[in-house]
Amino acid sequence: MKTSGYLDMDLLRFTTAGSVDDGKSTLIGRLLYDSKSIFEDQYEAIKATSEKRGEEYVNLALLTDGLRAEREQGITIDVAYRYFATPKRKFIIADTPGHIQYTRNMVTGASTANAAIILIDARKGVIEQTMRHTYIASLLRIPHVIVCINKMDLVEFKEDVFEKIKKAYEAFASKLEITDVHFLPISALKGDNVVDPSKNMNWYQGATLMYLLENLHIANDQNHSDARFPVQYVIRPMTSEHHDYRGYAGRIAGGVFKKGDAITVLPSGFTSKIKSIDVLEGQLDEAFSPMSVTLTLEDEIDISRGDMIVKTDNQPETTQDIELMICWLADKKLQVNGKYALKHASKDVRCVVKDIQYKINIHTLEKNEEDKSIGLNDIARITLRTTAPIAIDKYSQNRNTGSLILIDEATNVTVGAGMIV
Repeated sequence: MKTSGYLDMDLLRFTTAGSVDDGKSTLIGRLLYDSKSIFEDQYEAIKATSEKRGEEYVNLALLTDGLRAEREQGITIDVAYRYFATPKRKFIIADTPGHIQYTRNMVTGASTANAAIILIDARKGVIEQTMRHTYIASLLRIPHVIVCINKMDLVEFKEDVFEKIKKAYEAFASKLEITDVHFLPISALKGDNVVDPSKNMNWYQGATLMYLLENLHIANDQNHSDARFPVQYVIRPMTSEHHDYRGYAGRIAGGVFKKGDAITVLPSGFTSKIKSIDVLEGQLDEAFSPMSVTLTLEDEIDISRGDMIVKTDNQPETTQDIELMICWLADKKLQVNGKYALKHASKDVRCVVKDIQYKINIHTLEKNEEDKSIGLNDIARITLRTTAPIAIDKYSQNRNTGSLILIDEATNVTVGAGMIV
């Protein structure tokens, strides 16, 4: 495979979620093994470990359970990232834990994903953790959800078991904002419908998991209509060759920018036009999300890190009052009137929590307006006020400019992940 072709390939990020022992790590191991993405010596090593532990089969879960504590308990604790590629696409997998106390890890792993694989044990059906993970996938606006009903080998590959779980899941998911759902009956342990079609389930005529992952349509997952460019760095080379060069480097967070476009810089409101779009290889006529580029403007205006360049005829809201859904990631509770550092795109400001409106009951999806105590893994709707105006979009419109994180200034720990509503 030529390197340039490899670099130009489509990248699909997906996250796996399920309850403990639903077979997530085994599924990822199976994907890696059957797609020839692991080396022979890695396979031999886990084969030897499996035999030493007295297991009847090669435990593919050992491929992904990297932490020693995970291997000993047979569970996933942290978010483990795995990378592999097929001739059609590159993949980044975020393998997230199943325990309730690790909900924050799922939020971390899912925040950038194009797709979520939700595993259900065919013997147990839809359980509370399934609902929790589906709700988080909906909250984080993951565009594609693949529901893998695993361990079909333990229910004799029966179609009625699959159909019953599918109906139960659809009844729950219909209340949420999930647009694209696929259902697959699989056995991660035996490899049925993971990379190769199952010989044990002739009643299922759909795609295998690998075929689905390779062919999911992800081009429209990015927002290509609202042009947003958070400035990360101002480039002033100060050399005789580029004496007057002043460029603004960053990653396009949405939309398309073209040479000559009329732009506005937020929050200052200064206007100009795009003079050039520069990349390492030279100049481009246009650039789009998620490309990293350097913009130069026709006018010299004061722009610094944290400012946002947008098209003059399509601007986000610039405000100091923000309403958002927050997933709390820290043991220390969220404080009303508490002060936090806030990071939004490339901008850093400070903020104060004005109000907690309600907490979401993950079990019932009801709003609890009485209990305002927000602790680890809780999800709530809150209002903030920032020390300086920031340019925001709704999270449903743009995941890049609609998300933010809160940081405890005393410890520098990220304590909250927010989706602007």
